[in-house]
Amino acid sequence: MKSLPMPALLESALQRSVPARGLQCLALSLATLLGSVAPTAQAQVAQAQNEPTREISYDSEVRWYKGNLHTHSLWSDGDDFPEMISDWYAKRDYHFLALTDHNLLSEGDRWMPLSKIVARSDDGILDRYRQRFGNSWVQTRGEEDDAKIEVRLKPLAEFRSLIEKRGEFILIPAEEISDKFEKKPIHINATNLAEKIEPQHGDSVRDTIQNNLRAIVEHQKKHGREVLPHINHPNFGYAITAEDIAAISAERFFEVYNGHPGVNHLGDDKHVSIETMWDQINAIRRADLNIPPIMGLATDDSHEYHGRKGSRPGRGWVMVRSRYLTPEHIIQAMKRGDFYASSGVTLSDVQFDAETKTLRVEIQSDGDATFTTQFIGTTQHHDDQGDTEADSESDGSHTHIGVVLSTVQGTAASYQLTGDELYIRATITSSKPHHDPSFADQKQQAWTQPVGWK
Repeated sequence: MKSLPMPALLESALQRSVPARGLQCLALSLATLLGSVAPTAQAQVAQAQNEPTREISYDSEVRWYKGNLHTHSLWSDGDDFPEMISDWYAKRDYHFLALTDHNLLSEGDRWMPLSKIVARSDDGILDRYRQRFGNSWVQTRGEEDDAKIEVRLKPLAEFRSLIEKRGEFILIPAEEISDKFEKKPIHINATNLAEKIEPQHGDSVRDTIQNNLRAIVEHQKKHGREVLPHINHPNFGYAITAEDIAAISAERFFEVYNGHPGVNHLGDDKHVSIETMWDQINAIRRADLNIPPIMGLATDDSHEYHGRKGSRPGRGWVMVRSRYLTPEHIIQAMKRGDFYASSGVTLSDVQFDAETKTLRVEIQSDGDATFTTQFIGTTQHHDDQGDTEADSESDGSHTHIGVVLSTVQGTAASYQLTGDELYIRATITSSKPHHDPSFADQKQQAWTQPVGWK
């Protein structure tokens, strides 16, 4: 039997079984019923369309974002779970964090004996982990009273959704590529990786740095993503000199402050401090090689999260000026030099006016703290005296490396270049001591990037 459309089927049935007068009554009833239903459905659609929805804006103002780009967890030689570490930073007004365990990304299935975890930390670490994230989140295998019980270390891809919040906090996959030449440790961080990079080795310190940097650049091109490489703690083991870093023209970043107490930040009788090294690197780059200066980061290099001595979190960070909180925009801003390093001082603004050649800084007030801004640069004079710190040429041209050109007190300071400077940068020091010092008599500081060299 051929099927009929519903209206036709209804009409046929009515014609066969209902008298004319009854048909009219039924039709009227159906019309009334249909009329009462249709407006209701239409009203529901209209109501749904007009209901207020949560507005999501993807436009954003340029602002400062705080982040740490050197962090270790139980995945390598840190002493806490990565979720606990990430949660620590997220709760303390950080906006981004790179987990940089040695020679790996936190990926795959990884179990660690509880006995080893406790040996690194303390007996309460598993209880704190469960209290923060819940019993159902924490995975163990073996009986609770078994000495061989193991705890699963969660990969970044699994736990990041618990911690991240759009526009407020993100996690960035990264690695500390930990290499060496002979007995000298050579560590380079690579931030925003798609996959692990193996140490590349080399026939010298410089060759080792160059080979690892080349692998990072190739990774960036292969995956079509922004990656930030930076040289870590050059005075660790006194492995890397200013001349080594200056010679690697493709490297643009290094750690001017690292919060680990064992990285020899101040140097010794035979080795310069890291801040002096910074000026030595840039004097060579600008006076001899005519390449861009290197920029300085501050990082934690955190390993210890339980209040004991060691490389604890919260000692150093970068403040990046960006429109969006994404790894790509953060890295792009840093490559432009639109950031500063800090161990406690907060800048309201830092600007360099290329037309007037003036560097200005505005410092955020901090209770009764006072601030001293030193404008530091390397200058090149042409004279016949030969009494300067380092002769760079034989024709009477002399380079003064890392000279304090001006000192200003207060929360606002500026310096206008005279034309002798190869670059200018600012170090701002607070009268307040560091809240968790990594070396004796440490004050809170901030460091701006070298400008005026173009």
